[in-house]
Amino acid sequence: MNEPKKHSILIVDDQSSNIEALKQILRSEYTVFTANSGKNAIDLAEKLMPDLILLDIIMPEMDGYAVITALKNSKITQNIPVIFLTGLDSDSEEEKGLDLGAGDYITKPFSLATVRLRVKNQIQMLEQLRALERESVIDKLTDLTNRRGFEDKLSSEWARAHRDNKPISILFIDVDKFKNYNDSYGHQQGDIALQTLAKMLKETLKRPGDFVARWGGEEFVALLPDTDKIGAFEVAEQLRKNVEDANIPSTDINASKATISIGINTVTHENFGKAGSKSGGSTIDLKSNSSAIDEFISGADTALYQAKEKGRNRACHFLNKEA
Repeated sequence: MNEPKKHSILIVDDQSSNIEALKQILRSEYTVFTANSGKNAIDLAEKLMPDLILLDIIMPEMDGYAVITALKNSKITQNIPVIFLTGLDSDSEEEKGLDLGAGDYITKPFSLATVRLRVKNQIQMLEQLRALERESVIDKLTDLTNRRGFEDKLSSEWARAHRDNKPISILFIDVDKFKNYNDSYGHQQGDIALQTLAKMLKETLKRPGDFVARWGGEEFVALLPDTDKIGAFEVAEQLRKNVEDANIPSTDINASKATISIGINTVTHENFGKAGSKSGGSTIDLKSNSSAIDEFISGADTALYQAKEKGRNRACHFLNKEA
């Protein structure tokens, strides 16, 4: 039986003796990473996404206040809790840190019991927040992430695609003639169908980064990070075929069938910000995040409409007709 994964902590201090002291206290319970400068801390925080950051205030070039400001201003790292490490003993300094978003303070020299307790408290609060967040973004019928959760995931993956110059694809998925299905078999069987299809979609998307959610009603949406047009179409076709071949179980009727239509949109770093692409897909400047994400979604929705117009049970790429 696999042991539960340890929580991770990033220790940031320009003094190696302080880092070693904290590592000795924490490494038996946590996975520990270290950084000896503010800039290095920000880079590692974005790359590693630790559960907690222990951040020294007094550092050369970039102090702890500047580091926490950068972390809290980034969509990628803004929710990582921070405990300040300080030798300062001033109410005004503590207020400043808390105002910038720190969760707690640990004073130097370090007390073993105090470090463990304050870190434990922050980790427990983090887990409680994560549990509440998970509950708020789960669709109760299908157990998939709901629309709100998907939009949060899209925002973070969007930023990652921009930073790493990677393609990103989205699939809009609609159950064909679902109203007719409900009329024929009843709403209870319709719910069973949606639950069955949700499970099938999730099981088909096997890469760790791929992500499927319920958009609403009989619509689902899938996000495929680091996936170009060809890869996205292959995934869409596999989803479509798996649904077409499946039997939807029921206790009252013979197994029923359903099909899906899929609209695909892809943005790649080769055409970010250009006027258009004759080969299809969006040419969106990722820097204008909000409107660009809306365009990205709209393109997939347009492609879904085209798939329905062409007879349903098929996948279609979005084609920028202005290209």
